[in-house]
Amino acid sequence: MHRFTPVAIIQHMHNLAAQLNKPLSLEQLRFSNSFAKLPPDFYSRVLPTPLGEPYLISFNSAAAALIELDATEAARADFPVIFNGGKLLQGSEPLAMLYSGHQFGHYVSQLGDGRAIVLGEVMTSTGARWELQLKGGGQTPYSRAGDGRAVLRSTVREYLCSEAMHGLGIPTTRALCIVGSDEEVYRESIESGAMLLRMAPSHVRFGSFESFYYRNQHAHLRTLADYVIEHHYPEFLDQPDCYLALYREVAVRTAKLIAQWQLVGFAHGVMNTDNMSILGLTLDYGPFGFLDDYEPGCICNHSDHQGRYAFDRQPDVGLWNLSCLGQALLPLLDDQAEAAAEQAMAQFDVYKEVFQQSYSAGLRSKLGLRESQPDDMALAQRLLDQMAEERRDYTNSWRMLGDFNSAPGADNTKLYDQFIDRARFSAWVEDYAARLRSEQSIDNERRNTMNQTNPKYVLRNYLVQTAIERAREQRDYSEIDRLLRVLQDPFAEHPEDTDLAEPPPDWGRKLSVSCSS
Repeated sequence: MHRFTPVAIIQHMHNLAAQLNKPLSLEQLRFSNSFAKLPPDFYSRVLPTPLGEPYLISFNSAAAALIELDATEAARADFPVIFNGGKLLQGSEPLAMLYSGHQFGHYVSQLGDGRAIVLGEVMTSTGARWELQLKGGGQTPYSRAGDGRAVLRSTVREYLCSEAMHGLGIPTTRALCIVGSDEEVYRESIESGAMLLRMAPSHVRFGSFESFYYRNQHAHLRTLADYVIEHHYPEFLDQPDCYLALYREVAVRTAKLIAQWQLVGFAHGVMNTDNMSILGLTLDYGPFGFLDDYEPGCICNHSDHQGRYAFDRQPDVGLWNLSCLGQALLPLLDDQAEAAAEQAMAQFDVYKEVFQQSYSAGLRSKLGLRESQPDDMALAQRLLDQMAEERRDYTNSWRMLGDFNSAPGADNTKLYDQFIDRARFSAWVEDYAARLRSEQSIDNERRNTMNQTNPKYVLRNYLVQTAIERAREQRDYSEIDRLLRVLQDPFAEHPEDTDLAEPPPDWGRKLSVSCSS
């Protein structure tokens, strides 16, 4: 008779549930923890430090489905205890990851997870991997002078924005839940503590490679690259130039990612190399902001005194960060330094070409154009220039353009009223209408396509601030859940929630957001 060990029993239950296509309980989640199998120099093993008397603030069933978790598990009395770090799931191996990075252009030799702890890596029945990372889990060896905590304000912002980005079709980390507490945490003032359960296939960053390069630990550098290729880029395993292929793919993914940011008006706010994902995901939501008025030079982080991470600088910063990663990978590309440098620099052109292609194609989609013509970018730029000079609302202007009626003499008063210089806009509209006629565009078809490209809803700072204030002052978390629901499907009309598409009121136009956010 077969004797089942506890681990074997869990595995058996997991397999049975998967076969029956049933969601799993927390105990049935299967942990693999591949990163924990790397040498000890890559991380520090550390247990979370729970907050006092935790309670569940919000739960995201869409993220739960990614790890095949039954959404009803959120109703368990011990659910907030588990995701407050007070009770470990069997099979998890908590650790804090080591990395370094360039912060505001200056290299910092050791950063690491100062307030984040990877609880473990869940394997699904389809073979997908999801690292579960607890943000705000307490001090780690990388906390430096920090307390290792997160506050309600920052967790709500990341929770909502990561799901908003996913709804927009932009690669991102995900978020399972927020657990709150009345325990006090000091930032600029006293705030209530909270924890966020973040999910990603991997949290390896550009800065993860920089650590071992600048320490001259090239064997560890190779081990990390081999790990990333094996688990996340297996198509490169048998290639003789696998490290160059890895770097090229990261360049491509990063270029596409930042093009998507620019197209929806998303400003990250703190694009340090330790905040750049090796998988091309949007990572680390701090002082982010979606543009309200179209302001290309918008600086959403009040800690960014030089404007290094202004919205219109993001494509160039992406390339600069990629060059830092390339430098870290030089020992793997070629034994000859000059040859390695040439291979790395060749990928800069790949980045620039992919970014331009992605951005241009995205602008055509935003204009509702099916074909590519030489003057398309000039047409798009004329519209953007007027939007910038007149500070038109970025999201609403694009969305409203979908309703343009191209029939001669049609009433487009509502669209024209969005602009101050109507004559200038009228001249643009004439050229736009001619461009639509050149490809025999049909208004209804174009409108449907544009409304799946130009969102009606984005996470404006004033919206998330309203949700935070209600949660903080009234213990009312309904606005968090409403925003989550709408932002997970931002292209739909949501007629009962149209107030969420409104431009900010005066108080919400220049909200101060810092790295502590």
